[in-house]
Amino acid sequence: MNDNRLLLGGVAAAAALAGCAGAPEQPRRPMNILYIMTDDHTQQMMSCYDTRYASTPNLDRIAREGVRFTNSFVANSLSGPSRACMLTGKHSHKNGFYDNTTCVFDASQLTFPKLLQQAGYETAVIGKWHLESLPTGFDHWEIVPGQGDYYNPLFIRQTGDTVCVRGYLTNLITDKSIEWLREEHDPGKPFCLLVHHKAQHRNWMADTCNLKLYEDRTFPLPETFFDDYEGRPAAAAQEMSIASDHDMDPVYDLKMLREGEPGRLKGAYEQILSRLDPEQRAAWNRFYDPIIEAFYRENPQGRARAEWKFNRYMRDYLKTLRSLDDNVGRLLDYLEASGLAENTLVVYTSDQGFYMGEHGWFDKRFMYEESMRTPLVVRLPGGTQGDIDRLVQNIDYAPTFLELAGVQIPEEMQGRSLLPLLRGEKPADWRTALYYHFYEYPAEHMVKRHYGVRNERWKLIHFYDDIDHWELYDLQTDPHELHNRFDDPACADARQELFDELVELQKQYQDTLALRHNAPFRAKQ
Repeated sequence: MNDNRLLLGGVAAAAALAGCAGAPEQPRRPMNILYIMTDDHTQQMMSCYDTRYASTPNLDRIAREGVRFTNSFVANSLSGPSRACMLTGKHSHKNGFYDNTTCVFDASQLTFPKLLQQAGYETAVIGKWHLESLPTGFDHWEIVPGQGDYYNPLFIRQTGDTVCVRGYLTNLITDKSIEWLREEHDPGKPFCLLVHHKAQHRNWMADTCNLKLYEDRTFPLPETFFDDYEGRPAAAAQEMSIASDHDMDPVYDLKMLREGEPGRLKGAYEQILSRLDPEQRAAWNRFYDPIIEAFYRENPQGRARAEWKFNRYMRDYLKTLRSLDDNVGRLLDYLEASGLAENTLVVYTSDQGFYMGEHGWFDKRFMYEESMRTPLVVRLPGGTQGDIDRLVQNIDYAPTFLELAGVQIPEEMQGRSLLPLLRGEKPADWRTALYYHFYEYPAEHMVKRHYGVRNERWKLIHFYDDIDHWELYDLQTDPHELHNRFDDPACADARQELFDELVELQKQYQDTLALRHNAPFRAKQ
């Protein structure tokens, strides 16, 4: 049997059998895979990465019992494209899903669930899909339309019907996942279950049982909150400012709904509220009515208004995170109680990072650190423990799952299996740089198109299309990316080295569109 098919999770059982005189070694079962992904969860809001804001004991448990990747990144910081990268092991330009506004995922292309199915795995996805076409390669799927709703959501079922299910979405996704494992999964087959949550996506609507949490907390502003974006015109042109009522709508984002008060997204919020049943709406109003009254009475302006909005945002985000962490705990507990934990790879990550006030922002999209980074913790039975600092990316997940299952990794996949790292190996030929490309412009938040390269110290970004602007950052001396050093003569060697590395990656990944936009670099030399 191929070594990749040998189950690390069966090592303990095999050792016990070997201790019995004459007892034959039992065949080891293929490893199960539980992949949990959230939306817009960022490393700053996960306590095994950062203890300033959040407490996430159940997520931290995965890291404590397994590994924490300290340099985990995405290839395109946007929900649908990130999911397409994860499923295919390919960058956006190769899998064809560039953005959330114009693309439909080509469901006929090769994905890791299809290959696992062919290898005898039972595959399932439950929760957020966000790829426009329906899932393929799954024995079972039940997904929410589009972004989904936090309260009383719709689910599209494999049978072709769409049903409304009463409850809070994070709880319901977990309920359905455990139900599938307990009642529908064939115990004679290994499984790959993708649990895809809407949380922590905008507009951060907490479960009614958590509405009162964190109301006594005031959060310190990030030191870059009042960034002036000097030397960074693309950063200045975005529309994701917490201070701006156009960007962060007090009604839609912060729930300050009152008759007669304006809001760019007021109608969308009223439609969301209409989903709440009378009991849920009563609890919602009891909590928010006094806050709404105080907000319009005090009517903070300027810096005071920006700080008020930041704190309201942080509390709401943490409340949705609390539900998420509790539900991850439920899944982990089920694996333990059912005896599945000893033979199941557990992965937790998000589709990208998020801004929690850094640079004055919420949302993601930029190649800057807070949104390009994503949390990644993994528990492999029999695997290594601790931190892994190698540069990894979400195109690596598909090859990892395939190698774990003993399935040959297709040449078209551009990622690299993380399994050697999870086993404690230190490959000498591991990548030293990452490639990134963001396409969704013009669109919500108005982040301009850009691509770039990041190595262990430097980052080079090119904003293009209706702009031609290059940025270079020394992440060692400028971790907040405030000082664009592209035109600094002292950085000429680093600039050229990064550009050469960028071109090599574009050729390696066959991003011909980006290659065509590189000419202005030489003109600036």
